[in-house]
Formats: sequence, structure tokens, C-alpha cells
Amino acid sequence: MSHEIKTFELANSLRKNIFRYAITLAVALTTSAVITATSFAACGSLTMAEMNWASAELMAQVDKIILEKGYGCEVELVPGATMTTFASMNEKGSPDVAAEQWANAVREPLAKAVGEGRLHVVNEGPITGLGEGWWIPPHTAKKHPELKTALDILKRPDLFPDKEDPSKGAFIGCPAGWGCQLANANLFRAFEMEKKGWVLVDPGSAAGL
Repeated sequence: MSHEIKTFELANSLRKNIFRYAITLAVALTTSAVITATSFAACGSLTMAEMNWASAELMAQVDKIILEKGYGCEVELVPGATMTTFASMNEKGSPDVAAEQWANAVREPLAKAVGEGRLHVVNEGPITGLGEGWWIPPHTAKKHPELKTALDILKRPDLFPDKEDPSKGAFIGCPAGWGCQLANANLFRAFEMEKKGWVLVDPGSAAGL
């Protein structure tokens, strides 16, 4: 994760184009059937992960319509999240398809799984090079131009008061199941943010974030 601080202005721009870097995964045999199906009978039934963020939910719904209306498949959407869905697909071969996946969180094990033929990348993400970072409101960045890095932010918990305890700074992490949940929790400890006047806030969901 870069320590460069990005603003919500950039975030909003990225969200307009699909805010997550997408990568589609499918278990080998099922992917082959879906891709090479030349008749409705060739497709059959499959399960597809509907991941817990907005663009992935949209992609899953669109893919479901295409597969059902265009190829005669029977598609069951199942709840999914970055880490749990990848682990299940990699180890159990289920669900059959993830309409979108945040590849940064599982880059090395994903590359290994693809190399060993357990998973296939059907479509490289249409949005590339997005990376990850910490974000602050644009009005705060404009008012405090000295905030250039994460280390600068850590010195000013007073600028980001927690709703429940305004004497503390609120560091909002990621929802459960996202790879960045673990990454940010580890960074919170590594930077000793609690000692510096911060609390780690669980947003609860993608919508809450």
C-alpha cells in the first residue's frame, strides 16, 4: 500500500469508471463449458459469486442475465467476498465463477493457481493500475497542504475526529472479507496508531465505507 495520500476527488473519478480493479476467475472445467458452449444444452448449471461491493454486484447480475438469456445456463448467485471466495474457488472449486475479484489482495496465490490450472482468468480487468491507498476529503487536503504522506496524517488525529469519541482520530478500515481489512489492521498496529490517538473503525459494509 502506497503511503501517498490521495483525495476523494480522485476516488470519485475512479468510481465512475468502476471503482475496483476487476479480474474474472473461473474454475477450469466450468469456464471451458461456459466459454465454448455452442448450444444451450452445453452450459448447464453453475454458481457465481456476487461479491460484496457495488461494481461486483452489478457485474454478477449482468453476467447472470447474459448466461441465462444468451446461453441457457442456470445461474445461482451466492454471497462472496475477496478472501473467502478466492480461498473457496482455489481449494474447493466452488463457486464456479467470480464475476469480479480484487486481484491485489491475492496476487501471488492467484498467479500460482492460474499457473497450475486450478483457475482461469477469463477477462483481464478493464481498469488497470488503480493500486491502493489511504484517502482524505478534498477540503481537508486543500486546507492542510502539508498533509502529503501517511506519516503526516498520523500526526493529526484531531483533523479526523471519531464520531463516538471526538478526542480520537477515526481511521476507517475495510469491511470484513476484503483483503484491505487485514492490511489496514496490520498497518494500524505497525504504525502504533492507537498510541498516537487513533481508533480503527469498522465500516461494516461497502455501503458504510
